[in-house]
Amino acid sequence: MNLQMIIFVSAFLTISEGFTVKGSSGPLVVPLGGSVLLPCSVDSLISLKDLEVQWKRSDSQILIHLYEDGDIRPEVQHEDYRDRAHFFTDNIKHGNFSLMLMNVTNKDEGQYTCTVHSGQEFGETVLEIQDVERLIVSGSDQSLSVNVGEDVTLNCSVDSHIAPEDLDEVSWKKIVKDEHITVLLYQNKEVHPESSDERYRDRVEFFGDEIHRGNFSLRLKRVRSEDKGVYMCQVFAGRLSDNTTVILEQLGFSSVHILVLILCISACGSAFLFCSLIYCRSNNTGFRVEDSYWVYMERSVVLPCFIDPQLKTEGLKIKWRRSGLKSPVCVYEDGSEVKQHEDYHDRAHFYTEDIKHGNFSLLLTDVTVKDLGEYTCTVNSKQRSVFSFSVNLKDISGKFKGLHKTCVSRQ
Repeated sequence: MNLQMIIFVSAFLTISEGFTVKGSSGPLVVPLGGSVLLPCSVDSLISLKDLEVQWKRSDSQILIHLYEDGDIRPEVQHEDYRDRAHFFTDNIKHGNFSLMLMNVTNKDEGQYTCTVHSGQEFGETVLEIQDVERLIVSGSDQSLSVNVGEDVTLNCSVDSHIAPEDLDEVSWKKIVKDEHITVLLYQNKEVHPESSDERYRDRVEFFGDEIHRGNFSLRLKRVRSEDKGVYMCQVFAGRLSDNTTVILEQLGFSSVHILVLILCISACGSAFLFCSLIYCRSNNTGFRVEDSYWVYMERSVVLPCFIDPQLKTEGLKIKWRRSGLKSPVCVYEDGSEVKQHEDYHDRAHFYTEDIKHGNFSLLLTDVTVKDLGEYTCTVNSKQRSVFSFSVNLKDISGKFKGLHKTCVSRQ
């Protein structure tokens, strides 16, 4: 996150007989965490022979940087300024000894002295970093997961010396490639719901009672599957600006959306049960789902396994395993089915065309008693951590025994 501050630099001139050392003529603006130019130059060209330029903290005499004997001496810098304070090397021969100070923090406040020695002559200028303005926008450090149809809160908190009602603008936008879709806008001390894109109209709101505290969190209601993505809360106050992003990552299905049972009757009157995947939110990056499926012998069953379709298929490896079986039932790797256990040869198949949509379900045909047990679908990817799904296959024994489901977050 970017922090902002305005730094006012005051300069004092010291005049010697040979040259005058000049500093800044007015205030400088720099973002906290950014860079600031500390100006120091002479009004006439001087010889580089015997030239020495020192930058020091006036209050502590800490050496910030040194030019001596025709060379820059970074090895003598104080550790607090190492790799942060730099001369403009090519400009030294023109009498410009300004210093670029990077990654500015509050500790950098104070007075700075630039002293120029040339032979028997010297001059100096004193600059002061004295005032700090902050604009800190913070959000959530973790991506959010929510069930379709539920409400979710996208966090955005503004810490500033400026009163929230005096902020120029606070906007929530969804980032889609190079497009920024307006979700909700706060401007001129008012919320402007009419600014919302039609996809979010009447579904987004601020917490009105919290705005005076700098809380510009967004409530997104009745979440849809297409709401998934990156959202940015951006704040403007004069010349200051900062932002934070929130990722709405995993969209599952609430209980009202779950398909409990599909009963398909075959030509001879037999049937198999196909049940949809239950999603469970977890604090970890993946899911573990344990379902029980009953199936008629000598029939077919689909063992479901679904993940985010945005997961790149490059470097993807999917394994279906059965409890008690040492080698995998079926393996999919590098875009093709590469291995089958001999007991499942020509009986276990991926839905190859649906892989790109995140469907790694397994079709198991000609089911026998030997096939009963727990099946686990494991997905490995270079882009994500491991996902694991488990399904328990049981014999229906000629009559419907009911369907028992349990859903457990992977620890």
